[in-house]
This record gives sequence, structure tokens and C-alpha cells, in this order.
Amino acid sequence: MARPVIATKLFVPTSRRGLVTRPRLSELLRRGAESRLTLVSAPAGFGKTTLLAAWLGDGGDRCVAWVSLDPADSEPASFWTYVVTALHAAVPGVGSGAPALLASSPLHTELVLTMVVNELAAVPGEVWLVLDDYHLVDNRDVDGGMAFLLEHLPRHVHVVISTRADPDLPLARWRGCGELVEIRAADLRFTSDETAEYLNEAAGLGLDAVDVGALGERTEGWIAALQLAALSLRGRVDVGGFVARFAGNDRYIVDYLAEEVLSQQSDAVREFLLHSAVLDRITGPLCDAVTGGGDGSDMLVALERANLFLVPLDDRRQWYRYHHLFADVLRARLLSEQPEQVPVLHQRASRWYELHDLAEDAVRHALIARDVDRAVHLMELAVPTVRRNRQDGLLIDWLKALPDDAVRRSPLLSVVAGWRLMVSGELDAAEPWFDGAERAVAGVSDGLSAESEELRTLLATIAIHRAGLAQARGDVPGTTQQARIALDLAGPDDHLARGGAAGFLGLAAWAAGDVSGALPMFTHAVASLHAAGNLVDELSSTVVLADMWLAAGRPSKARQLYRRGLAAAQGDPVPQGTADLHVGLSELDREAGDLRSAKEHLETAAALGEHASTPHLRYRWFVAMGRVAATEGDLDRGFDLLDRAEQLYLRGVLPEVRPVAAMKARVRIAQGELADVTGWARDRGVFATDDVAHLREFDHLTMVRLLIARHRTNQDTGAMDEAVGLLDRLLDAAGTSGRAGSRVEIRMLQALAHDAQGHRPRAHEALDRVFSEAPEPEAYARLFLDEGAPMTALLRDAEQHDVGGDHARRLLSLGASFDAVAPAAGQAGPLTEREIQVLRLLAGELSGPQIARDLYVSHNTLRTHTKHIFTKLEVTTRRAAVRSARDRGLL
Repeated sequence: MARPVIATKLFVPTSRRGLVTRPRLSELLRRGAESRLTLVSAPAGFGKTTLLAAWLGDGGDRCVAWVSLDPADSEPASFWTYVVTALHAAVPGVGSGAPALLASSPLHTELVLTMVVNELAAVPGEVWLVLDDYHLVDNRDVDGGMAFLLEHLPRHVHVVISTRADPDLPLARWRGCGELVEIRAADLRFTSDETAEYLNEAAGLGLDAVDVGALGERTEGWIAALQLAALSLRGRVDVGGFVARFAGNDRYIVDYLAEEVLSQQSDAVREFLLHSAVLDRITGPLCDAVTGGGDGSDMLVALERANLFLVPLDDRRQWYRYHHLFADVLRARLLSEQPEQVPVLHQRASRWYELHDLAEDAVRHALIARDVDRAVHLMELAVPTVRRNRQDGLLIDWLKALPDDAVRRSPLLSVVAGWRLMVSGELDAAEPWFDGAERAVAGVSDGLSAESEELRTLLATIAIHRAGLAQARGDVPGTTQQARIALDLAGPDDHLARGGAAGFLGLAAWAAGDVSGALPMFTHAVASLHAAGNLVDELSSTVVLADMWLAAGRPSKARQLYRRGLAAAQGDPVPQGTADLHVGLSELDREAGDLRSAKEHLETAAALGEHASTPHLRYRWFVAMGRVAATEGDLDRGFDLLDRAEQLYLRGVLPEVRPVAAMKARVRIAQGELADVTGWARDRGVFATDDVAHLREFDHLTMVRLLIARHRTNQDTGAMDEAVGLLDRLLDAAGTSGRAGSRVEIRMLQALAHDAQGHRPRAHEALDRVFSEAPEPEAYARLFLDEGAPMTALLRDAEQHDVGGDHARRLLSLGASFDAVAPAAGQAGPLTEREIQVLRLLAGELSGPQIARDLYVSHNTLRTHTKHIFTKLEVTTRRAAVRSARDRGLL
């Protein structure tokens, strides 16, 4: 479920009638169409928002996305949710896939922004994104994301930032290259003509030139002070005396004028202003609840007509806010005159927000009122929804706002505190919180017996978290123990707890390599999630269960699960996890040799958008697409996509049975980059003499490929002996745990190893056993064909000697339809499309790191591309490569 968005923050403020026209500033804003950023930066009360609202409302044909920011948007997920929602409202289609990714933890800002930038690039017309009150957002990560967005925006998209303080962005650099338009306090101050127009025409005061000049000089064109002065002057007889006494710095001017304005209001209006000022956004019923009155809506209409610094937030005049400066003055006055009322008013606001299911605001006002017990109660009520919406940052902020002893008194919040530490990697620090929660549960006596379902569920949740701790530590027995405790505690109808416990039992067995034991437990977990009606978790768990069936050598069962999941996922909107099912089917189709269908599933997954994918599985789309690219012969692009997958991978409770780094190493082996793969093995600590374990199996099978490649290159007999010995140990381990899928790959590599040693009969024997022992040998194709020319030669020989029945013939027939083998060492071949793209950037002025950022690849990947380009062009320097490419007509 996406995080709720306050719609009124996305409205362009309504432009008032009678505003002073300011064509000189409109011209500055128009120049923003020629730059990446327009910065409107000035202190409070200089009319920044009014200027932008008037300019955008002048009838020009502009596509505008507006966001009114507040301090709550300092959390990156909240900030970018509003930005993307505003863009989507202005330009339908842009950002439609972002909500699910924005709900993920940790938040991958650059991935969200990359998607948005790419979608904006396809928009035909001008787009303006306006961020009002940016100074209220205080977060370096937000500033970093804004810098990334501004650096990559297409030329027809422009950003306007309104702020009281310059943001932490590379303004100097953009200013130097003409990419920044600035409107500052000196620009915003009223000129003498504008001052006269405002005071005499907009405000209708009829002042003479001397008084206008004096007020303009004393205020230095500060619009808020002029506005306050105009209000104070209404009905005043001694205009000249007032103007003469008007002096002081900004703070004193505001205090003086606020007193003048407030003193001219009736007691009822003044009381309403002071009491309602505790609210950030105001509407009639909320004001009634806070002030204790019954005329809030009528009062707001009257205040707006009287120009008492009230800003409408919607078209229907239901929601408003006070001018920030005026609100600050009112709050200071309230605290000075009625300090005892401040907590009472915030408590009333908290109760109203609670009744209207606005938990975040209810908690915030309870915290401001220092009503800790109420805040804890509200948090406990909100935790399930907040966790379901993945508002992790909000939970963390709440816990930080509470004293530790208040958190410890709440079993539920103690569990949340422990969970927060656990997911941040502070495993040892998390455990005491779970201990404390259990002790708190034992001491609960307010009508809740130790046997109550509520407490049993909480204890089961604690046990599930402890299972997660053990799983993260690689403690398989501990994971199993805690999962069984959770299963014992869960009631018969507590499907979520039972599903979680069964899931961890299945994951523990899988991590240990016991697929035969993992399958029934995880099947039970998926069934429990189905019974609980939790479709999203059911779909993501289906992907994991399908992986287990693949490990068991039963791709047909995995395919059946994926199709059943897609049938359950039918609906509008498309549930999260649907795209992951298509990715799974793509991997099955690619392995079976149906490349067309594999690509179609990936295209469907991409079209569904990010919201249709589970955050911790999202990296698998890039894995699948990378393997498709490698199958098509573009190993460089395949490596880039795997590199992107590695960046997106989120380490969690799922066993890492196919490390992406090892997949990248296999691509490097196919490219002949054996030195790079040797470095990977050294850094990873992978050796042929290792003891075998399931979680190292993929690494070890990659090491075998490296040893075979070394032998083929350097006739390293010792390497082959190590490879054969490692394969024997891996085969024994896989044979006792139901991992028939692993045995297929191990037998295949045994055949290659024996063939590399010149033992063709033993290679035939291993190949024959692959096909005879595999439960579904027809489901495997790319596993063999991706080994390239050596495997093709072995299959041809096997066919001639009638080894493996029809399987060798089938694989050869599939292999003839497309070539997935990269050029061998010494046979450079033509430049790939990706290498041409790199070459064009090399011909420019960008540095290596800058080119890598433009291509969204690591610097190491860029160096690999450059190395291949140099080899193919037979040069050794960047300048020589560019010159050679031009001579060949490549640039």
C-alpha cells in the first residue's frame, strides 16, 4: 500500500486579485526555461510564493507540478513521494512505477529518479516542477537526490526552488556554466513604484508620496512589513505619526506590527488566531475541535476576506494555512500570554486527528504536548498500518522522540525498536530489546492474561524476529529453534505468524542445503499467507518456493507456481509481486531455449512498472535481462546489467544461493578475462580445496569454470585435478539433500573437465549420466550451450557415439539457431553498440568517473569497456582510440 499523500500540498496557491504586477520578475522567471534551475531565495515575507503563484496563474501554457513542503518532508521517502506524485498529476504516466520503490527500505533514490528522468525525457512539452518552502526540508540525502535529478533532467524540464536559505546544491558550478537563474531578496523587494501601487491601489490607503516613500524606505521593500503596515493603517487618523514612528530591525518591526494587527481584532478573533496557530494546516472542523468553538469555517472565510495572512490550500476554500511569518508571531504570542494552553490545544488537535485516522498528525501533536502516554498509545495503534505501508523512517522518528523508558514500557514498541536495529545490521544491540519486550509481556496485568491472543501473537512475533536474527548470522539451528517456538505460540487462525514461522523453517533448511526438507515447510508458509489474504507476500514467497523447486531439479513445478501466481494476481491495480512472476518465467524460458518468450516476459515485467515488483526481488529483473543479453552475444551489456543488479541487491533473510558477483565472474570467464576472475576468487575467499557447503556451491561451481578455462589457456594440469576433486565433493553433498538441479550442473561440468583433460570416454559417461539422472532433462539448454565451443564439440562427439539419446541432438539444434559465444581471445570482432556509446563519450571532455556516471555503470566496468575498445582498435591510449575510430568512420 502506498504512503498517503496530502492532496492540498500539490495545489498551486490561488493568486489573489489586486496583486502588484511585476513584469521584471516575470521576465526572470521566463529565463528559467533556458536553465536547469530557477532559485527564488529570500528571507521570510518577501513574497516568494505569491510571485510564483501569480506567474503560474497568468494564463501561460505551462505544465506545472507544485509541491508545498513542510518539515515532515525531510524524510527522503516522503519528499520524493510528493515530488513524484506532483509530476504524475501534471504529466500522467510519469512516475507511475515509483510508489512501490519509494516504500522500500533502504530507499534507492537514484533508481527512482532515473526512472522519472527517463519518463520525462519522453514528454513532448515544457514541464515545470516547483518546490515551495524548500528550506523546511533538512536532509543531506534529499539534497543529494536533488543534485542528481537536476544534473540529469532533459532540457525541456525545469525546476523552481523557493526557499529562505540557499540549498546545499552545486550552485556555484551551475552559476558558472549559465545553468542557474536566481531571484533574491534584492530582486523581490518592492520598488518605490511597486510600493505605491501596493499601498494605494491594492490596499486602498490613499497615502501621499511622502508617506509612501517613508514606508518604502523604512521597510526596504520588505513585503510582509508593508502588508502588516497596511493592515495597521486602516481606519487610523494619525497616518503621518504612525509612519514617523515606524522603525527598527525586522524582528522588532514584526513584533510591533503583529501587536498592532492583533490589537485591532475583536477578542473572539484574536483568541481564534492564537489558538488555531498551533496547527500547520487548518480547516473549520479542526479549528472547532481545537478552539472549542463552533464557527471555525465562517471564521476562516472572514479572516481570508480581511487579508489576515491566510493562504488557501485548495480550490474549495476548505483548507488553509497561515502565512509562515504570521504563524510564528502568533505562536510566540500564545506561548507568552497563555503557556498553560499550549499542551491543551495540541492534545485537542491530537484527538481530532486520531478520530479522522490521521495517525501521523495525531502522534506529532501528542509529542508536542509532551503527552508521552498518549503518544505511545497512538503509536501502538498505528504500528501495523505504518509497517504495512513501509514507513520505516516515520517509525524511527517516533522512537527517537520518545524516552527510552517509555519505549521499554511498551512491549510492542520494544519489538519495533529491536526490529529497527536488526534491519540496520546492529544484531547484538537488537537482542536486548526483544528480551525487554518479553519481560514487559510477562508483567502485563491490565486485563490481559498471559494466555491472551494479543500477547501470544506478540510473543510469536518476537520469536520470528529472533529467527531472523539467527538467519542473518548464519545460525541455522538457532533459526530452526526460534521458528518452532513461534509456530508453537501462534494460534490456529494466526496465519501470518504461522506462515512466518514455517517460512523461516523452510529458509533454514534451504540455507543448510536440505531442499527435501525446505520444500514442504515453505509450501506450508505460502499456503498460510494465502489463508491470511496477504496476496503481496504470497506472490513474493511464490518466487522463493519456485527457486526451491528449481534446486530440486523440477523446473516444471516452478513454472506451474508462477502461472498459478499470475492467475491470482489478476486485478486492478496490479498487485506488487506480479512483475517478479514474469521475471521467473523469463528465466525458465531462457534456460529452455525460448529466448523470444523470455524477452516478452521481461518486457511485460518492465511495462507493469516498479510498483508491481517486490523491493528485495527487484534486482532479479536485471539478472534475467543480463543473462538474455549474454545469450544474444552481448557480454559487455550482460555484465553491465548484472552490475546494476548487484547494486540493487538487498541483503536480507533469503539465503544468497546465487551471488551476483559470481554471475559477473562467469561472464568475465566467457570474455577471457581470467585475471579479473582470479581476483574475484581471492577477494571472495573461494578456493578449490574448500570444504563444500550449499551457500558456497554457486561460488565453487564458478571456480570450477575458472580452473577449466585456465587449463585450456595454459595447460594447467594441477588446476584440472583440483577442479575434478572439487566437483566430486560437490556431487556427494548435492546427492544427499535432494538438490537434483545442482547435480545436473555438476555432472555437466564433470563432462567438460574430463574432456579438457583429454578423457573423452569419461566425459561421455558424465554427459550420459546428466541426461539419465535429471528429472527433467528437456528443461535445460542454456546451462550447456553457454559453455561455448568446448561443449558444442563435446555434444557433437556424443551425438556421433550415440551418447545421451536425443538430448545431444536437441541441444545442438537449439545452439545452431543463435550464437551466444563472445569472440575468443585474440579475435576482437567489431565494436558492440555499448562500446560505440562509450567511444563517443571518450571523444568528449568528460573524465572517466563522469562517463561512468552518465552510463550508470561502475568505474571498473567502464575500464573493462575501454580495454575491449583499445584491443579491437589496436591502440593503447584514449586519444589514439578516438583518432582510429574517426579514421574508420565509427564517429
